[in-house]
Amino acid sequence: MIPSPLWRWAVAAPIGALYLYGAAGLIGGAIPRNGAWQPPERGVRVYVEDNGIHTGIIVPAAGWEDLIRPADFGDPRYARHGWRSIGWGDRDFYIGTPTWWDLNPVVVLKGAVGSGGSVMHVDAVPEPVAGPGVRAITLRPDEYARLTVFIRASFAPGPPIKGYGSWDAFYPATGRYSALRTCNAWTGEALTAARVKMGAWTPFSATVMWWLP
Repeated sequence: MIPSPLWRWAVAAPIGALYLYGAAGLIGGAIPRNGAWQPPERGVRVYVEDNGIHTGIIVPAAGWEDLIRPADFGDPRYARHGWRSIGWGDRDFYIGTPTWWDLNPVVVLKGAVGSGGSVMHVDAVPEPVAGPGVRAITLRPDEYARLTVFIRASFAPGPPIKGYGSWDAFYPATGRYSALRTCNAWTGEALTAARVKMGAWTPFSATVMWWLP
């Protein structure tokens, strides 16, 4: 039988670690980068989407045809949509979790401690409507170019991987997913690279979204 003090420590340690991680994430997300940035009156419009856990960046489809090809989607007709939703994340979690009902605690834990692979997830979508879960950002042409360079650098060589349906696809990605570099941290890094005002470390979706108008 486990001694009582050791049992209490075994329960308290992971709970304490979660609290520390949450506090560190909120503090990191509250420290601004590119603090002087202001959106221009005119430029290239992009969107940031949030489903409450995961964030992604929605960009115009034009200019991505060499990397994201119509044939990569289950039904190439979806490529007619004028926008591409792009996110980065853990390969096993992304591919193995088409819905939240498919969530596997083992996969979540594996990703948190450091996964062995990552993927880009791309959806062909119509232009979204800005709202609580979707924020519109206007970028200067040079800022959009910086964002494009960052996103393109996240794609790794290799063939596309079948998506959840006819409208999406996965691609091999660079980088290693972990609790320190989450899908939301990637979104924050991408926006920071574009010189948008953003938190220094954004592991949670909220730490990305609260900086966006």
